[in-house]
Amino acid sequence: MSSPSENLQLVLFEPEIPPNTGNLIRLCANTGISLHLIEPLGFSLETKALRRAGLDYHETATVQVHANLDACLESLGVTENERNRRVFAVTTKGSVPFTTPQYQRSDILLFGPETRGLPDDVLEDERVSEKIRIPMRPDSRSLNLSNAAAIISYEALRQLDFEGLS
Repeated sequence: MSSPSENLQLVLFEPEIPPNTGNLIRLCANTGISLHLIEPLGFSLETKALRRAGLDYHETATVQVHANLDACLESLGVTENERNRRVFAVTTKGSVPFTTPQYQRSDILLFGPETRGLPDDVLEDERVSEKIRIPMRPDSRSLNLSNAAAIISYEALRQLDFEGLS
C-alpha cells in the first residue's frame, strides 16, 4: 500500500460552501484521498454545516489548509522546476473528458470555487498538466462541486483497481 503522500490528492481552490467541503472530507476519509483547501475559504472550518456534512470523519481524513496555490503545489512537490506529479484542473472550459487520462496514484485533482470555477490564471498556470471536464448537456452550467469531485475521484480509483479499498 502506498503512503498518504503518494495517494491521489484533491485540491479545492477557495471553496465557498461548507457542506460541499464536508461531503468531500467524508469522501476522502473513505477513500484515502488527501484533501487540500486553498485560502481564502468561504467559511470557518468550525462551521456547523461543515461538521454536519463531514459527520465524524474529520478525524480520519487528511485535510490540509494552504495560504495559496503556490504553497499547496509546492507542498505536493509541484514547482516550476520540478513536476513529479500531474495536476488536472477540472473545468467546464476543458476539452478533455475526465475518463480520457490514465490516472496515476500521484495525480492531483484541482477544483475551483462553486460560484465561479477556476480563474483563468490558474487554468493557464504551466504546472497544470491538463484541463479536464465532465460531459454535460450544452445548456448546463456545472455540477455540484462535491458531486463532480466524487465522480472524478472514483474514476481515478477505478483505473487504479481501487487499491487499498475493499
